[in-house]
Amino acid sequence: RHYRMYSYIHELRELVVNELPVDGGRIGIFGHSMGGHGALTMALKRPDAFRSVSAFAPIAAPSLCPWGKKAFSGYLGDDRQSWRKHDAVALIEDGAKFSDLLVDYGGADPFLAEQLRPELLQAACEKANIPLTLRRQEGYDHSYYFISSFMGDHLRWHAARLKA
Repeated sequence: RHYRMYSYIHELRELVVNELPVDGGRIGIFGHSMGGHGALTMALKRPDAFRSVSAFAPIAAPSLCPWGKKAFSGYLGDDRQSWRKHDAVALIEDGAKFSDLLVDYGGADPFLAEQLRPELLQAACEKANIPLTLRRQEGYDHSYYFISSFMGDHLRWHAARLKA
């Protein structure tokens, strides 16, 4: 009952559209780690609200990793079927679409194998014919140095889609 990130982000989006001189049809979203996963799920749930999405080291399928199972059971309860609407891979498996995705992760990320599982996102996108640019950045971990190193790429990604 206290898990309201989805509504908080949409409230923020509406504030931006209503209070700043922006075109509401040209908004992108991105994030890091669980925030990166949140960006993916937001865009998959509301492709009409976001024109572009990218993520740094997102947890691809929280329903299937230890940290995600703990978080989801704490926030959402034990009904694992209800978790699917908060899981990017499950959303794609259940028919959600987006024009294209950019995801970077560090090859030296200590969470890569057990928690992040980008191969699950890749497999889901391939099966659903969703273009995914998935980049493994060797030598980088889960840190903000990783994000700052590739932020320019993500900003250019979004700029190209927001101009269209």
